Amino acid sequence: TGPHGRVVKADVDAAIAGGGAKAAPAAKAPAAAPAAAAPAPAKAMSDDQVLKLFEEGSYELIPHDNMRKTIARRLVEAKSTIPHFYLTLDCELDALLALRSQLNAAAPMKKTDKGEAPVYKLSVNDMVIKAMAMALKAVPDANASWTESAMVKHKHADVGVAVSIPGGLITPIIRHADEKTLSTISNEMKDLASRARSRKLKPEEYQGGTTAVSNLGMFGIKDFAAVINPPHATILAVGAGEERAVVKNGEIKIATVMSVTLSTDHRAVDGALGAELLVAFKSLIENPMGMLV
Repeated sequence: TGPHGRVVKADVDAAIAGGGAKAAPAAKAPAAAPAAAAPAPAKAMSDDQVLKLFEEGSYELIPHDNMRKTIARRLVEAKSTIPHFYLTLDCELDALLALRSQLNAAAPMKKTDKGEAPVYKLSVNDMVIKAMAMALKAVPDANASWTESAMVKHKHADVGVAVSIPGGLITPIIRHADEKTLSTISNEMKDLASRARSRKLKPEEYQGGTTAVSNLGMFGIKDFAAVINPPHATILAVGAGEERAVVKNGEIKIATVMSVTLSTDHRAVDGALGAELLVAFKSLIENPMGMLV
């Protein structure tokens, strides 16, 4: 009660008489500033909002079938929940193309209803599938799937291959692709793609898998980034092989080059691990005899 809030004798006497000092009431904490409201997630335009942008009668409405709805749902889920990370490099194809020609020329013949036909006819994509599978076996930490409780480390390389079908896309799987010969992969892929286009695949033939390959090179696409197909942690996007000028030993040479982009789930495959996988893939593509051992 003293000047400027000082304690004086009267204060001490009063405290003794009152049985001791009493805690001063706690200063009222300043009201916390209201937390900034989290921005509401952006909402897609409604059907009516979209249609109002176009002149009535200038369009036709084609309802989504179940396949298109499923594809849309899974793509939104993948891009919303998987932190995508992209790695791109170029692979020279000349050695692979030469080996492919030799193997196809050496293919034995078989009798068919239409005469004789080779037992197999390898495509570049068949060799890409094999190389991706062998790369995963060489870099086993990248052959994984993410779950919230654990990392799923796969013992086999099961490669899904994106196949375009009327009204959508499906990814039949070459199981144990690392253990199969190129001719087996080629024939199995032709059968799966044929039955995929006629919608005769069994669920176990397109569900699961440990990685995927999407090839748009046949359309002349140079490079692109594919969306990961859960539960995979990687997908390889393959561009067209084209003649490019490359520098070798200080000289400009012409080489057939293919650009590939690996999309990875950054939760399961970090940048360095993804790079190691892609380098292993490139080594197999540029030294394709390794796929025959």
